[in-house]
Amino acid sequence: MELFNQLKGLADKVEQLKDRIETEESTKHAFTLPFINILGYDAFNPTEVVPEFTADLGLKKGEKVDYAIFQNGAPILIVECKNWKQDLNVHNSQLFRYFHVTKTRFALLTNGIIYRFYTDLEETNKMDEKPFLEFDITNLKESTVKEIEKFHKSKFDVSKIVDNASNLKYTREIKNLIDQELQSPSQEFVRLFANKAYNGRLTSNVMDEFTEIVNKAFTQIISEKVSDRLNSALNKEVEKQKVEEVEEEPKSKVETTEEELEGFAIVVAILRRKLSKERIVSRDTQSYFGILLDDNNRKPLCRLHLNGGNKYISIFDDNKKEIKEPINSIDDIYNFEKQLLKTVENYNAE
Repeated sequence: MELFNQLKGLADKVEQLKDRIETEESTKHAFTLPFINILGYDAFNPTEVVPEFTADLGLKKGEKVDYAIFQNGAPILIVECKNWKQDLNVHNSQLFRYFHVTKTRFALLTNGIIYRFYTDLEETNKMDEKPFLEFDITNLKESTVKEIEKFHKSKFDVSKIVDNASNLKYTREIKNLIDQELQSPSQEFVRLFANKAYNGRLTSNVMDEFTEIVNKAFTQIISEKVSDRLNSALNKEVEKQKVEEVEEEPKSKVETTEEELEGFAIVVAILRRKLSKERIVSRDTQSYFGILLDDNNRKPLCRLHLNGGNKYISIFDDNKKEIKEPINSIDDIYNFEKQLLKTVENYNAE
């Protein structure tokens, strides 16, 4: 918990300061060095943290990595830091060269916001092209903090980290592949299910039809699982549930129904293509069941009107103007997928 709180504090600092940070050096001092300190290493002790560590390669002299963290006189982690505004994808080749000559098992590439940890799973002493651990410090998950903790000075164990790195790396890769297929199913993915569900010849038209069917089926599965979890939590902790008070509407008069929770689950399933579920927040009122981005009243994603005689969904146009559309059942929410995703895009563009 202490490590999580320290990282959360740094994340808050990043959000507050980043727009005033202009240079790579400022990024190092404001973001990277505090992260190293949080890991338990004294950034001002040259026996633990060596800035501008020499990493000469063959005839190419003067190569230096931003920081090398030492333990028992040997480098255990090299750190290359870039300006927080820079895309890290164009810089891993530089770290690749440093890794080869420093005899460390781990390397970190960061811009102070995105952190990518590398090792040599595929070939000894040759840094893998893809990281085994990657995170955004402003959007940390508890499971990620547990992995970061393994690099803490008091916990550091090369063998344990390497043993777990393979699992982390390939789990991450598979999750990314699944996410890609959910957003835009490939022909191979669609064919896998179409071959088992359809007895005819898979013509181009049939494949187009099954692409939409597969996409919709997975969206509904996610929706149902989210709904099941929400209902389970509601049933187990109904007395503990905190309904956030809405201005001019006493919370004692607000009652969240199962249908509203199922509608919320459908919206979450649709928006998971663009957002992490933690950013999609519900707020029930007497008039409607609101769904917000980042729990921000100024960023409504949609509103569900399900408790009257007729059912409606309110969506928002490019100018945040509310448009109320009739629906027959919560399943009709799927028909507004494009509008919901467009609303997210509009907020991201702000």
